[in-house]
Amino acid sequence: MKPPLRRAWIPLMLGGVLTGLLACQGRQGPRDAAAGKVTVLRGVRVIDGRGGPPLENASVVIQGDTLLRVGPVDAVEIPASATVLELPGRTVVPGLISNHSHLGMTQGTDAGGQNYHRDNIARQLVRFESYGVTTVTSLGLNTPLISALQKEVEAGTLPGASIFSGDRGIGVPEGAPPMKVVENQLYRPATPEAARADVRETATRHPAFVKVWVDDFGGTVRNKMTPEVYTAVVDEAHRNGLRVAAHIHDLEDAKRLVAAGADVLAHGVRDQEVDSELVAAMKARGTWYIPTLGLNESFYLYAEGPTWMAEPFFRAALSPDLARQLDDPAWRASVLDDGKTAPVNKQALAINLKNVKTLHDAGVRIGFGTDSGATPVRIPGFAEHRELKLLTEAGLTPLQALRLATANAAELLGLQDRGVIEPGRRADLLVVQGDPSTNIEDLSRIESVWHRGRQVPGPVPLSPVE
Repeated sequence: MKPPLRRAWIPLMLGGVLTGLLACQGRQGPRDAAAGKVTVLRGVRVIDGRGGPPLENASVVIQGDTLLRVGPVDAVEIPASATVLELPGRTVVPGLISNHSHLGMTQGTDAGGQNYHRDNIARQLVRFESYGVTTVTSLGLNTPLISALQKEVEAGTLPGASIFSGDRGIGVPEGAPPMKVVENQLYRPATPEAARADVRETATRHPAFVKVWVDDFGGTVRNKMTPEVYTAVVDEAHRNGLRVAAHIHDLEDAKRLVAAGADVLAHGVRDQEVDSELVAAMKARGTWYIPTLGLNESFYLYAEGPTWMAEPFFRAALSPDLARQLDDPAWRASVLDDGKTAPVNKQALAINLKNVKTLHDAGVRIGFGTDSGATPVRIPGFAEHRELKLLTEAGLTPLQALRLATANAAELLGLQDRGVIEPGRRADLLVVQGDPSTNIEDLSRIESVWHRGRQVPGPVPLSPVE
């Protein structure tokens, strides 16, 4: 027998449905959603994103798209006109922020530039948002379309996660990234001079980053970016007020890029354990590190068929075509029986797990990203929750992992308006059942997401809290 609905569940559920319908029609943006309207999330546990212990039995007051007040229930003044949602047993967490994803590169089981179109990206933005990823960085492989979509999301005319961009990015002729792209999606300069010209053109579009790829993908591509080219990119980017995020795999490349002035290592080091030289250099220069732990795991995980693949939270992230592939015994066998894919990537993950713990404990600045959307099995929305689980497997506490995905991720992007639950910040929030400060998997029990004060439902309906 199902428990009776609590008073708060009815407005929460109806509000999520109605708001979701309006958002899908592009009618209710954060700016026209009654700027003075006040909503109170009362009786909740608050994880503020800074890594400290949660605030129990709190009230979070939202006015329009902004957090107005946060504090103990007895200490927070509630305006008489406010809508009060009684939410005992729930936890409120800042909206997650991805520092490394890709938009428009995958559709179903297909990957490539042919998927980079408005409808596909719009679907992905809504998917990210429903999983609580309220800000996403598409770190390279973007066409000029990204700027228009970014403006529409911020204006409230396009629903979905807020966007930051790495513009096209700078790859290598006959080298990385080894994927099909359309003409205006990537630069592949052959010389330092050409690379500088590409950076200057990039600067006219004012992206968050210039992306470079420094990797030969285990010798599977002919050419690897030379130090002369990436040093020119870093220098020209900094001359134009832009930061550089570098795709890396190997320790030696990471060291050289840090020495060259790269601002962000956009993947974890996966060929060997990091050493004191890299740690010291990153701390001295303030270099950021995005481990993307789930990247290597995605190559084999779904072929192994963990039992949670049957759960609605995972299934909701899959297109019908991708669901059929992941469920196909022949596909699973093809991945697991080649004798290389799983062992190689399990070893890379093990190294990556150890390295992120080493760097975190040493005080290196660490952001949050998954490379979601780069391939079909790096699944937008779900990948971010899996990454948090992997961070705890690396030895971080749930609160430390959540800090990387909220306050740290905002800081990496230079944002002071989100990532933390405090008055004056954007009302980007997850409302979840349970306590992710002690069990990170409770973060997947999403009742609702608030993005700039606009309430949307999570990916799957949940039974009400008793």
